[in-house]
Amino acid sequence: MFKIQILDKITDQGFAELPKKQFTVSAKVKSPDGIIVKDHVLMQEDLNENLQAIAETGSATDNIPAESCAERGIVVFNTPGANANAVKELVIAGLFFASRNVVGGINWTQNLSNNDDVADLVEKNKSRFVGPEISGRTLGVVGLGAIGVLVANACRGLGMRVLGYDPYISVDAAWGLSRGVRKAPDLDSLLSECDYLSIHVPSNSETRNMFNADVLEKCKKGVRLLNFSHSQIVDNIAVKEAIDNNIIACYITDFPVNSLLGHDKIITIPNLGASTPESEDNCAIMAAIQLREYLLYGNIKNSVNFPDCEIPYIGKKRVCVVHRNVARLVGPITSLFADRGINIDNMLSKSKGDYAYTMIDIDADIINGVEEGLLAVDNVIKVRVI
Repeated sequence: MFKIQILDKITDQGFAELPKKQFTVSAKVKSPDGIIVKDHVLMQEDLNENLQAIAETGSATDNIPAESCAERGIVVFNTPGANANAVKELVIAGLFFASRNVVGGINWTQNLSNNDDVADLVEKNKSRFVGPEISGRTLGVVGLGAIGVLVANACRGLGMRVLGYDPYISVDAAWGLSRGVRKAPDLDSLLSECDYLSIHVPSNSETRNMFNADVLEKCKKGVRLLNFSHSQIVDNIAVKEAIDNNIIACYITDFPVNSLLGHDKIITIPNLGASTPESEDNCAIMAAIQLREYLLYGNIKNSVNFPDCEIPYIGKKRVCVVHRNVARLVGPITSLFADRGINIDNMLSKSKGDYAYTMIDIDADIINGVEEGLLAVDNVIKVRVI
């Protein structure tokens, strides 16, 4: 029986993926095997000795010490794409908000409640809120993951010319991208052509303040910038300077901070990208399934600190080895089985950054001290026998 601790509210659909015969699921369990989290900030003291995996019901994992987890053999999952449609819809709304000054118009009309001649005032002042149509304009999409692809395809359907840039685009994303989306050879060429710019890149050390003063200066004058990705991606001070210099006509973001509030050319939305019941269900279901598949069968999918590594489980004894990504380590691992006369039926070993994961299915019911032997091998972090 595995114990799962829930540190934030998840929907009933997520609980349904964790059968009661195999999992105890509660916010109050002690020394859990797995944790499901959304916004709760995990500290080092939350990582108990039994902990095998953490599942984040969203794409951002800034609230989880993923590197420390990797060093202890704790797999951290996120749920990329589960909230993609919800974010895409808000980005589309953001395009219209940034272009047509809808928000400014709404705020202005709300202050007319004490006037008797509202209709006349509206007729005289509506020209203050004129904005261009998006059809025929050029949109640049930086980051072609699950959300970026949906945004690019949807905007092609709205009559926009769409340029995409992502040096790390996956095969699955490329398959889903409309043929009408043109690939930009580099970021600079995309910036120089775009009337609208939508950011969809992950938050990490390489992308922090990616859109700084130097990058924004390369944008086409009058660009409308949308950030529904992460607050750390954009340098807010540089954005305000770019607005003052007439480079940015409007900045719209899902990540409000004090420095952005009260500016008539900045629209802040209270982090509503994934705030739909459908998105919450999808994230909870995906997180629960990934946690279940890892705890029961050792399979990894959508981990931020270990590689995807999956073998269909056919009931044979399975040995899962978490180790550092160093040369000539697989040999000593497999030798332990050979030395004990244990036949390896199936095996998969993959790496990601500094860490690696090896799955081995064996034709034996007794492992004859293999687990202890593996733990004694240099750079092996954790061993699980399923």
